[in-house]
Amino acid sequence: MSSGSRRPDVCVVGAGPVGLTVALGLAVAGVGVTVLESAADIAVSSRALVHQSHTLEGFARLRVLDAVLRAGTPLRARDFLVRRTGERIRHPTPGPRTGSAPAHNLILRQDALSRILLRQLLRFPAAEVKFGCAVDTVRQNGESVRVGYTHQEGRGLLETRWAVGADGARSTVRKALGVEFEGFTWPERFVATNIRYDFAAHGYADANFVIDPDDGAIVVRIDSGNLWRVAWTERASLPEETLPRRLAEFFARNLPGPRPRNYELVAHAPYRAHQRTAERFRVGRVLLAGDAAHVTNPTGGMGLTAGLHDAFPLGEALAAVLLGRCGEGVLDRYAEAGRAAFLTRFSPLATDLKRLVFDTRDPARLAEALVPLRRLAADEELRRSRTAALRSALPLSLLDDGRAAGRLRPYLGAAAAGSPQGPQGNADQGPEGHTAQGPQGHADRGPQGHAGHHFGPQERQTAP
Repeated sequence: MSSGSRRPDVCVVGAGPVGLTVALGLAVAGVGVTVLESAADIAVSSRALVHQSHTLEGFARLRVLDAVLRAGTPLRARDFLVRRTGERIRHPTPGPRTGSAPAHNLILRQDALSRILLRQLLRFPAAEVKFGCAVDTVRQNGESVRVGYTHQEGRGLLETRWAVGADGARSTVRKALGVEFEGFTWPERFVATNIRYDFAAHGYADANFVIDPDDGAIVVRIDSGNLWRVAWTERASLPEETLPRRLAEFFARNLPGPRPRNYELVAHAPYRAHQRTAERFRVGRVLLAGDAAHVTNPTGGMGLTAGLHDAFPLGEALAAVLLGRCGEGVLDRYAEAGRAAFLTRFSPLATDLKRLVFDTRDPARLAEALVPLRRLAADEELRRSRTAALRSALPLSLLDDGRAAGRLRPYLGAAAAGSPQGPQGNADQGPEGHTAQGPQGHADRGPQGHAGHHFGPQERQTAP
């Protein structure tokens, strides 16, 4: 699938939401970009589900917010449910817009988001996406990057001025650069399922963290109907071939409501999760973003959130460099700020929330962790301030003073107006402050200590 063939300014490897967002940021600025994707099409799986309000602001800057909102479902509240006591702590999410985007979070499957981004991207003449192209070599010099790949007809070679690796946790680009992926793999196995069951009829919010050291779970609405994501952890030593029996046992113990509990299991998958970060996000003319740069356990939806907050500033900054509007130093700022944001904000939040939901056995520690949750439930302004703190971890723009960003805005305006350069028209899931007592350590430390979006049943997040 493409809109032309020529030598682009940038090659983006990976057509997931992060890669497509980087590419769209380049295209709206008039920069030529080619996306190479090994799969034959957008992956049809749920994977990430929930997009935070500050992420929606990034989509507003790219003029795709209206299409995203039409396709998604507002997330109205998230609950923390302590299974052993029955206490339910509800954090409602605000509804009205604050500036360019809604203040609420949004439920939207990752594949649906990717298709919106792809449609918008291919409306730009200087953008193309090539599916079925598996990148296997990345070489660079002081002037260009040469990306080698295989496809159905044989081999291909793309020479560009810059390249971005957004090709997932097993990133070929990262490995070609010789960049270490520092961190650890969680000892447990995660199990993700999609089931049809009326959780809302039993008082569940759109997103729920069920806190229990034996039967902790994440329960998140997938669509406006009764399709839900239910995920939990189990011992990795348990045989995968007997997982179907354990699924039935888990649902028998934990689904709310009277027996018989009639549910439909739509999909399921076991996988391993990691806390890992690339030692560098930039090597010469090649930059890393998304899971190629960092991975986290899925609790709290920090994975795709962190990836999109790489993509928004990176696309704009790289375009500004190519258009001569700022120096390459902004790309070093991206690499440093992106790595720091993941290590000091996104990864600790996901780690703390994972430990709270699944690992808290000490009643005293649990009681301590519930105090800030109750405080947040009672104070909307405090919830907003915590969201703002997460938003500031990696700003949507890294350009120095806003003047360079303003110079890019005419391209955005032209795109929204349907000019030849652009498309024809517009097409706080997460623990912000919820586990404030948790460790704020680096992601390359082991899983010692205490306490949707969620990877979906069709994805295995195995060791990179």
